[in-house]
Amino acid sequence: MSVFNEAIRNFLSPINQFLDDEKITEIMINGPKDIFIEKDGVLIKTPAKFHDEDDLRSAVRAIAQSVGRIIDNEHPYLDAYMTDGSRVAVIIPPLAKAGTIVTIRKFSAKKLGLKDLIDKGSLSKEAARFLDICVYLGKNILVSGGTGSGKTTMLNVLGQRIPAGQRLITIEDSLELQIDANHVVNLVSRKADPGKNLEAITIRNLVHSAMRMRPDRLVVGEVRGDEALDLVQVMNTGHHGSMGTIHANNPKDACIRLEMLCLLGDTKIPAELMRLMISSAVQVIVHCERLPDGSRRTLAICELLGLDALKNYVVKDIFRFVQKNKDTQTGKIEGEIVPCDYVPSFFEEIRVNKLPFPKENFQGPSWVTALKKSA
Repeated sequence: MSVFNEAIRNFLSPINQFLDDEKITEIMINGPKDIFIEKDGVLIKTPAKFHDEDDLRSAVRAIAQSVGRIIDNEHPYLDAYMTDGSRVAVIIPPLAKAGTIVTIRKFSAKKLGLKDLIDKGSLSKEAARFLDICVYLGKNILVSGGTGSGKTTMLNVLGQRIPAGQRLITIEDSLELQIDANHVVNLVSRKADPGKNLEAITIRNLVHSAMRMRPDRLVVGEVRGDEALDLVQVMNTGHHGSMGTIHANNPKDACIRLEMLCLLGDTKIPAELMRLMISSAVQVIVHCERLPDGSRRTLAICELLGLDALKNYVVKDIFRFVQKNKDTQTGKIEGEIVPCDYVPSFFEEIRVNKLPFPKENFQGPSWVTALKKSA
């Protein structure tokens, strides 16, 4: 353990038990005496406390120093990553009235696969097999969802299904992706550090560089700025099977948000042409969400078919989550992701490649029809 890591552990001693617990995904410190955790998707108030505001501020300064950053009255907030990949967000007084606010989203070292998502109820076997086929056929995939909905986990799982022999380049703000493939190159952006005379290296800079590194596929960990345009261009220029994640409320909103991000930069591409580019670039949208009971589910797998006569995105559900019931005692939501009686436009590719996925797998189950009639 490095000197910095050991010092940070000492400063964070009131919450070390939560940092070490693999079932805890997030730690929220609302001032020195008010600490919450997220465990199994549920928020829990803990008895843990820091001695006082000074102790908590010392811990925050140690984290900032470990990543070459400063947090003080002139720099009252921090967004950084710890050495284990956990994301840390900090805001200090006077911006935070209750004392120093710290949120730690822990980095999971466990690599999940499609089987794990099936076991957790996020995917059915048929939906998982269909996504596997989409990756194999080189469909460009956009993973959408809210904060903490499992977008990065889904991207990790899909990345591991890339056929051997293909060169994959990943680009992120921090090294969160753990894609265990045959030929992976990981690139990470860098924030500016005036004290060390270092300029910022953005995701967009890295996308431009990656295009000269002979990628078969490109994966952008999270699209949140004008690099969206570069990802769309990558998808439209022969790099089949490229992927990215985006914050959005539903699959159609993901297309609209991607369009908005593409238009944020200095591009002079007309909005109508941008819509045509996006509708041609993205083929499959996977939407993830954290439900009220804390579970993370894949709510929809859709195909983007282009634009309609009014130039609106045409998004068709292939699979969609259907809620069956809700346990009134535990609050747990019961349901599964089921086919929607829609055969994707690229089904012929599935057949020609002799992939075992018959048309019958796209037929919705009878219980869904019965459920709709009884509603």
